[in-house]
Amino acid sequence: MPIKEGDVVILYLNENRQYIVKISRGATYSFNEGMVKADDILGKNYGEFVVTHIGIKLRILRPTLVDTVYRLFRRCTQVIYPKDAALIALKANIGPGSVVVEAGTGSGYLTAILAHFVCPTGIVYSYEIRREFFEMAKRNLELLGLGDCVVLKEKDVRKGIDEREVDAVILDIPDPWNALSNAYESLKSGGVLACFLPTLNQVEKTVEEARRLGYLMIESEELLERRYKVKLGESRPETRMIGHTGYLVFARRP
Repeated sequence: MPIKEGDVVILYLNENRQYIVKISRGATYSFNEGMVKADDILGKNYGEFVVTHIGIKLRILRPTLVDTVYRLFRRCTQVIYPKDAALIALKANIGPGSVVVEAGTGSGYLTAILAHFVCPTGIVYSYEIRREFFEMAKRNLELLGLGDCVVLKEKDVRKGIDEREVDAVILDIPDPWNALSNAYESLKSGGVLACFLPTLNQVEKTVEEARRLGYLMIESEELLERRYKVKLGESRPETRMIGHTGYLVFARRP
């Protein structure tokens, strides 16, 4: 399918030089390798080349969801890494048609991932109390065209959740234990609670409150991610890795 206005593309030179842009008719993109006009990309197919003004060829590639969210979105907060977002989506059983409550929205990274999974028939209700985060998340989500699957709410989830019989409630706030009662009332039977927490002290408070409220199947875990350098005779773990990002707590309403 030919590339059209509004599409997001990767312009690939090599493993170390690649750029992600949203195509806007009349725009010009400037890189170390020269300038590229959006009009020279429009109508091309993924896999073809575009040539910069100094003659360097860049291959046009289709981005994944991770490419778009983690490389194109602007951020004003710490964000949830793909490894954690993926486990949240899987263990919360989120898919097409799911109804999900999320708080807080932050820069909208997890919101976009959840919306991608629930579309086209599901919906994500995302609560955020800070206006600047609310506005940035709104702009980021517009890049993916996910507006129909997200309702952004400038409200405090600790003071109440409007929705009932939802499939999952996901909390990325400093004190989720103060929202667990509201989450319990919002979830349907068998619905999943997921919390992202930076410290073990927060995990302890959250788990104890979940037990007190009657949540079942409470689990706490963390994920570590390590990349590998792979080359014949030289393969080894990379020197750097994504270690601790946060703890995850999962539970279910009976």
